Amino acid sequence: MMLDSTTRQQLVATALEARQWAYAPYSGYAVGAALLTASGKIYDGVNVENAAYPDGICAERVAVFKAISEGEREFIAIAVVSQDGGFPCGSCRQVLSEFGLNTLVIIANPQGEILQEATVSDLLPHAFGPQNLRDR
Repeated sequence: MMLDSTTRQQLVATALEARQWAYAPYSGYAVGAALLTASGKIYDGVNVENAAYPDGICAERVAVFKAISEGEREFIAIAVVSQDGGFPCGSCRQVLSEFGLNTLVIIANPQGEILQEATVSDLLPHAFGPQNLRDR
């Protein structure tokens, strides 16, 4: 996916700003995300932890779910900012794949430096999706 450098930096800046609102009292691992949709809107998200660990949610899915709740269905790119520049977890990769394997994933550090990029397809090469479901 080709995005100009200004748009990339805008997404990283939005994710970086959102990261301050993460709720991570247990791990201390704050993550911010910014999702660019085909309509041109950007939706941010942060990770939200819970004492019952499985009940937390990642920043990437928060951004996706916010976009979906506003009627968006086509995504162009998502920027993710974390302390060590890790790619999204498997659950986030699967959720992103539902809306486009060509979505660009931009990974940045807390200094706003882009560390790496990949498509969702690169991160989840054999994605499970509607094409895998049998008629019922």
